[in-house]
Amino acid sequence: MRTGLRSGSAAAGGLLVLGLALLALLAPWLTPADPLNGDVHARLLPPGPGHPLGTDPLGRDLLARLLYGGRYSLGAAGVVATATLLLGLTVGIVAGYFKGWVDAVLMRLADLVRAFPGRILALVLVGALGPGLKSLMLAMVAVSWVSQARLVRGLTLAAREQEYVLAARVCGLRPVAIVLRHILPAVLPQVAVVMALDMSWFLMSLSAFSLLGLGVQPPAPEWGMMVSEARPYFRTHPHLLLWPGVAIMLAVLGFTLLGEGLRDAWDPHRRGVRP
Repeated sequence: MRTGLRSGSAAAGGLLVLGLALLALLAPWLTPADPLNGDVHARLLPPGPGHPLGTDPLGRDLLARLLYGGRYSLGAAGVVATATLLLGLTVGIVAGYFKGWVDAVLMRLADLVRAFPGRILALVLVGALGPGLKSLMLAMVAVSWVSQARLVRGLTLAAREQEYVLAARVCGLRPVAIVLRHILPAVLPQVAVVMALDMSWFLMSLSAFSLLGLGVQPPAPEWGMMVSEARPYFRTHPHLLLWPGVAIMLAVLGFTLLGEGLRDAWDPHRRGVRP
């Protein structure tokens, strides 16, 4: 049986994401330029030998800012996805395993959060907490855990009725041990698919809020911030907008391909309809 990594789209997406992550991690060895400080006498230079992608309005090297910007964009999206996963897993498993009033309380809380559009609620929270990357990440986790929790709850409700789980309960195995040995292995594959697809949403949202000035603050080299700084120069220096836009597009494409490929590979119904 094929696994997710053997799926063509999953492999392509994974390699694309891995490549972008490696470029960000190896930035100090790939370019000697400082991403924060520039030379005002070298501002708005076109791509050339000294600056392969050119320079921005403050004379900062675009290649350096693009590579270091991956640390902010990909790193922040990864932190948000991990925090959302942990919170969603905890709430979903607790609600699905114990059911009763615990399930009712947690799901009513989830309904309350879901009653508001995610981006609007995140915008309100960022406005209350103040602009900045930490505020934005907290706001995104606060509005994003609900879908994970509902998915995990449904999977947990199905898994807890399986014979091997019932047998473990009859044998006196503690709930924590049952969750770790039997429930988690049943829910993690589908949760991993959703997490990969959510990374695209997180990345685009982080870039969008930074574009509006509510996320990463200057002079940090984040891709959305770079797009925001390049807007006034779009007609005269389009390369300023091109490179961060391409980076965002490639990252979103990579996570989307990875999630879609994992879903196709792990879903037996989808595997069954393929020739």
